[in-house]
Amino acid sequence: MPELPEVETTRNAILPHIMGKKIKKVIFFQKKLRYPINFDAKDVVEQQCLYVYRRAKYLILELTQGYILIHLGMSGSLRIHPGEFEKKKHDHVIFYFSNDLTLIYHDPRRFGFISRFSPPLLNQSPLNHLGPEPQTDFFNDSYFYHVIHSSQRQIKVLMMDQKVVVGVGNIYATEALFLAKIHPSRKGHTLSKQEVFDLVDNIKRVLSHAIKQGGTTLRDFVSGKGETGYFQQHLYVYGREGLPCLKCKDTIKKLVIGQRTSAYCQTCQS
Repeated sequence: MPELPEVETTRNAILPHIMGKKIKKVIFFQKKLRYPINFDAKDVVEQQCLYVYRRAKYLILELTQGYILIHLGMSGSLRIHPGEFEKKKHDHVIFYFSNDLTLIYHDPRRFGFISRFSPPLLNQSPLNHLGPEPQTDFFNDSYFYHVIHSSQRQIKVLMMDQKVVVGVGNIYATEALFLAKIHPSRKGHTLSKQEVFDLVDNIKRVLSHAIKQGGTTLRDFVSGKGETGYFQQHLYVYGREGLPCLKCKDTIKKLVIGQRTSAYCQTCQS
């Protein structure tokens, strides 16, 4: 599933190609995604794309009139293509821009969605319940400690709660917990202020590094340029169950937390 770094990588890839350009045509090959697409081509044609934002794992195309919200779901991707191209099986929506470039929404599993919203966007579902962005000053150790210091929930679950902090998915939560030396099943209220400080710092570091590296190479993820990310070669524990820990050589274990597999080192993480 594309996580925050993958979505930010996609935003960075498509932004310079479509910002300031008009939508000249839209073709829908499939409108039944996770939610049915709620607009027709006539609703956005001749509108200019003013900017592309990211909020959590959502991409937001700001148009002359309103916004297009895109979620990539489990396997979705966006790619830019110049001129003529061969349509792929799961290309569902194609935006044609005034500079002869196309923006193609591809989604084999159709768990993503594309919806049109009117201002004010941030007050509307699904964005109105989201927590702070992890790389901003709003997400800091004081805030996180205040949220979790009395919680009976496991720290891994708290990290992945989009109402607590957005965009920290399974891969990066697993890695940040390892680097902070915190067991993923620890209850939130058991973490000390120093541990919270270390965890917040590592969340920010892991996400920043992943964005610089272009995201994580997952089977289905493709960036806006049609390239896979390559952060996976730097993973310490995610996907390494049964292999030796890169720090202490103990065997990486796994357990299920919040219906997600979580890898950890029983020696390095207490």
